[in-house]
This record gives sequence, structure tokens and C-alpha cells, in this order.
Amino acid sequence: MTDLFDPLIFKSGAQMKNRFMLAPLTNLQSHADGTLSDDEYHWLTLRARGGFGATMTCASHVQAAGLGFPGQLGCFSDDHLPGLTRLAAGIQEGDSVAVLQLHHAGMRSPADAIGEAPHCPSDNSEFGARALTTEEVEAVAEAFIAAAVRAERAGFDGVELHGAHGYLLGQFLSPGINRRSDHYGGSLENRARLLREIIEGVRTRCRPDFLLGLRLSPERFDIVLGEMLDLAQQLCHEGRIDFLDMSLWNGFKEPGEPGYEGSTLLSLFAGIDRGTVRLGCAGNIRSGAAAARCLDEGADFVLTGRAAILHHDLPRRIAADPAFEPVPNPVTRNYLRKEGLGEAFIDYMATWKGFVAD
Repeated sequence: MTDLFDPLIFKSGAQMKNRFMLAPLTNLQSHADGTLSDDEYHWLTLRARGGFGATMTCASHVQAAGLGFPGQLGCFSDDHLPGLTRLAAGIQEGDSVAVLQLHHAGMRSPADAIGEAPHCPSDNSEFGARALTTEEVEAVAEAFIAAAVRAERAGFDGVELHGAHGYLLGQFLSPGINRRSDHYGGSLENRARLLREIIEGVRTRCRPDFLLGLRLSPERFDIVLGEMLDLAQQLCHEGRIDFLDMSLWNGFKEPGEPGYEGSTLLSLFAGIDRGTVRLGCAGNIRSGAAAARCLDEGADFVLTGRAAILHHDLPRRIAADPAFEPVPNPVTRNYLRKEGLGEAFIDYMATWKGFVAD
């Protein structure tokens, strides 16, 4: 069995010193213009120094109109380069692979924050979103690719495309949300066209050893599990990405869709013929035992979120004690301050039921 502290080498050549990657976590800590704040720098670099083999940023929007939440780190302008450069270097100084997650919120962008109706593959009355024109879809692809090039210039080891959680790339993959009649809608092949164009553009315009990952959701958000299994298999066969990050919410649960009884979500994706593509698992991985189980069931690495908020040095604690369990919630605000969270992040965590003590 693979050990949590074995190194992991990706096809592009990047290497994690262990199997722990910091999950991309919304934290609301950057400036209103998307430039990096000291609080976000401190939160992330503390995890890098705490032993994570790779440290991924929060979702970073590739267009101003793709903003998903206040205080979001931006990557849509060269004005963001100084902060991104500082952040990449700070993560790498902690002996951690630096990964920038690229994101567009699509119909989930708040209209009052972006100053216009949010964007979507098709008109959506629930979110007050308008359909992108074909030319605008092509501009979105270019924005993702340009953001990856910008991340490379800033010194990041790689990027992850955020195709999960009902954001724009996931909206294109949804047969319910995406009702387009052009070549970006209809069949799964067409609905995945934008994603493939971005992957191809990043591979063409970034250096060969630049790490490229993709995050997908297998269910919820109007996504069809069988389609995601097919897409994941196709992308693995094509071999253009280094890793697939499956955001499973709980990797050990059975799928909600009928027809998959007796299987866990993780086992379905671990059973894919992945070739050179590495599989990451995210979803309620809070302990050394849970992380080890993910690897035992076929994942190559794990992404931890809540446990990493509670313990900046989670990998080191698990290395010292494989039976380590994180401190129980709720925790105090002062506890989170000592773990490197700024006030905006703490306020956000206080909206998570039972996470922060009153």
C-alpha cells in the first residue's frame, strides 16, 4: 500500500514530498481589486511550512465578471502579478508545490459586485444570468489560458481548473443548465468543448513541466455522475492533464443516483484506467486514518480543507501520530488566529454551523 509520506511525481515532472495537498478554500481575505493581502499570504504560506506537499490557493477568478465572492484573489490582470509572485515564492520556500486554482463563478457571480448580469451558458432566470455569446465563450477560454500563463510568469508550479461546484465550467458540463444550440451545447462532447480548449491552450502556451490539474464534482449541481465518469476516463486517456481532483464531499458515501449501489464515489473514479493522470480525493478527510483509506481505495493523494484550517501543520502531526484526530469543533476565534486565519476568514468560518464558538 502507498504510504501517505511517499513522494508523488506527476507526468509534467512536478513532485510532492508527500500525499497531502491543501484544498482550495474560500477565505475572503484578499483585497477588493483581487490583489493579494498579507492575511491570505500568511494563511497559505503557514500551511506550506506546516508540511503540505502541495499548497493550492483559493479559487482565483480569471475575469472581473467571474468574481464569486468578496475578497477573492484575482488572476485576470497583470496588476495581480506582484502579489501572485510573492505568494508562489512564499509557498515554495516552505518546500511545497505552489498551485493556483483558476475559476469563473458564471451564473453564481453576484450582480451587485460585478455591475452586470452574471454570465451563464444559457439564460437562467433563477440567478438572473444571461447566456454568453459564442464569441464571449471563446473569450472565457482565452481568459483561463491567459491566467495560466500569468501564473507561470508569477512562478507557480502549476494551476488547477475549477470545473466543480456549479461554477462556470461545471455549468457548461451540466445538461440542464447548458441548453445551448451552438458547438458548446448539446452532447457531452460539445458541453466539454470549452474545458478541452482551455486544457489545450494551457498545454500549448505554458512550459512542458507546468502542472495542470482539473477539479470536478461527480454529482449535485445538476451534474450527471455517469457523464462525469465518461469525461474523466476520456481526459485520462488523452493524458493532457497531470491530475484529476474529485471533490466528493464525502468520498466514502454511495452515489445518490440509482444504479451505483454497493460502490463508493471514490471507488468509481479510482477504477478508471487513469494512465499517467494522478487522482486526488477531497471530501471530509479529517484524520490520518481517513487519508490512508483514500490511498488504500486507489487515490494517489488527498486534499484536506477543514482539518487544515484547524491545524496548519496537519501532515506533520499525522506523520508523528498516524492516529491523529483534529481538535473538535467549535473552536474559539483566538484559536483560529493562532492557526493563521485573518479576521475576514474567521468571520466566514463563523457562518459554518458549529465551527466557531460564539
